Amino acid sequence: MNPKIEELLKQIVALEKELKIELEKEDRRVPFKIEKGRVRFDQEILRRQKAALIDIYRYLRSSEISYVLTAPIIYAVIVPALVLDLFVTLYQQINFRVYHIPLVKRSEYIVFDRQYLAYLNIIEKINCLYCSYFNGLMAYTVEVAARTEQFWCPIKHAKKIAYRHRYYDRFVAYGDAEYHEKLEALRRSLQEAYARQQKDGD
Repeated sequence: MNPKIEELLKQIVALEKELKIELEKEDRRVPFKIEKGRVRFDQEILRRQKAALIDIYRYLRSSEISYVLTAPIIYAVIVPALVLDLFVTLYQQINFRVYHIPLVKRSEYIVFDRQYLAYLNIIEKINCLYCSYFNGLMAYTVEVAARTEQFWCPIKHAKKIAYRHRYYDRFVAYGDAEYHEKLEALRRSLQEAYARQQKDGD
């Protein structure tokens, strides 16, 4: 890879880490603790959250009828989502072990914690549960697919694409005839990460 691009990628990674730290500081403006997997707020914050709760009757009465009528369409997607979840998990548990690709930790992508917010009523909590699951599942699936792509076909596209996963910038340029040599290097980087994961017992 071009040394200038390599250096810029390192700077981007460093900046992303710095941004993540600053965003986490911003997110902690409302203090909370996580104890045994449960989120806990102090009594004053909890009191304010409960005061902001909109009861179910008022919530439904203020909802647009079109929102209510389209809700079954949204929730029907849970069926293919569950099937996708099962297949992606089986896929990586079998194939990634064979190829020596680091396993993706599903629990880092699918996180449920919005149910601890006292300003959400039961309908809002169910909605948040669904969104947490579905968006987490999509991110988990993209990560599994991205690692697979790096192992099997890490070639950039000739056309511009709307979304680039975190491995894409290291892929081989479109039309580069040295593809097979570079493919081996990209595979080795995954396999080295797999070896570290196995050593650490993750």
